[in-house]
Amino acid sequence: MEEHGLDDPSLHLVSAFLAMEPSDSLISRARVCGGGLITEQVQEFIWDHCLSKAVGSQSFTYRDPQFHLNVFERAGFHAPYLKNFLKKLITEVELEHGSVLDNLYELYAHHMTSIKDNSLVKSDEKVHKKISFLFPDGYSDLQSCPHSRVLVFPLQCSLNILEGDTGCSIWPSSLFLSELILSYPELFSSKSCFEIGSGVGLVGICLAHVKASEVILSDGDLSTLANMKSNLELNHLNVELEMPERNKNLNMVKCMYLPWESASESKLQDVMPDIVLGADVIYDPASLPHLVRVISILLSHAKSYSCRQVASDLAPNSKYGNGELHNKNQRNCEDLADVSAVAGTTINNYGSGDGPKEAPLAYIACVVRNVETFSYFLSLVDQAKLDIVDLTGSLKPASLLPYMHAYNEASIRLLRITCSR
Repeated sequence: MEEHGLDDPSLHLVSAFLAMEPSDSLISRARVCGGGLITEQVQEFIWDHCLSKAVGSQSFTYRDPQFHLNVFERAGFHAPYLKNFLKKLITEVELEHGSVLDNLYELYAHHMTSIKDNSLVKSDEKVHKKISFLFPDGYSDLQSCPHSRVLVFPLQCSLNILEGDTGCSIWPSSLFLSELILSYPELFSSKSCFEIGSGVGLVGICLAHVKASEVILSDGDLSTLANMKSNLELNHLNVELEMPERNKNLNMVKCMYLPWESASESKLQDVMPDIVLGADVIYDPASLPHLVRVISILLSHAKSYSCRQVASDLAPNSKYGNGELHNKNQRNCEDLADVSAVAGTTINNYGSGDGPKEAPLAYIACVVRNVETFSYFLSLVDQAKLDIVDLTGSLKPASLLPYMHAYNEASIRLLRITCSR
């Protein structure tokens, strides 16, 4: 199976497998690779590329299934996930009256005999996923785009999103903000960026990749903070747990323990970020007053800086509302200026200290799961005398995760918050 670029279904299959997408999604992509059938050639591809890449080796050729199983477990690859995928794959091939590779049968048999049912899912179990960002045509000249046009970040995550371990799971809005940062690196590079409720740390890893002058991540749960630190180290970033001084080490990410309800104003005012980010932080009505207070404090040092003319709300018939901004032929200097106007910032280096520093702003991405909770958040923002603009239709990232069936960018709202002028 030859590769034909980033739209190649085989690349999407590998990316989906490493991100631990649902088995049905993998089977669907396997069929595309085989022209509708899961042929022996497709099975060979899955064995040679998906299973080997799960342990990070491009030349994983040893064919003993027990060896494969042991290596998967040592690498943190979730054995029950692999078992379920193999079962689904074998079942689908047999239903088509096709031939299943002996290697797949043997590996599945070892999973059946080696994994006890009571150990399939542990409450504190973590798995390693690899999130691959695939840059489409027209984006290869971005500073965030590597030469291969494929950017891969390993992440340790929890499988128990419904059992309270929400901070160690990858939420849709964090994927959205990550796409936004990688699509428009000029908005974040050379800026001091602070994320509230950083979870697994994916947004911070993307900020470090585009060379934000300072990246500060925070969370109010100590176990989430520890997992975030592990993810930063997995991605070869240095971690600073305290904040003794502001430095410009672009390979350094700072982690802060920050429960919203007890965050002191003096501690927050010491941060002084240019950009505040938050992904899926609007969920618990009881926590929203504390969240808005934190955002308000982080943005309040705008009063000591020269004012910036904040872009007014976009009209429904604005030229930005139809997505033209993201066509591949529109990534030129004029469009970057347009992006800057929509985002409410300018493309400049504010870390150099020359010239007045502009007022900070916040980007909050969220899925509106409860209209009453979202409305409550908006009312609190208004009471705090903050300006809020919905950028959902005007500042759209490129689709860098086309292999994720469950990730729906259209369900996510993007809000920009600033201090009232």
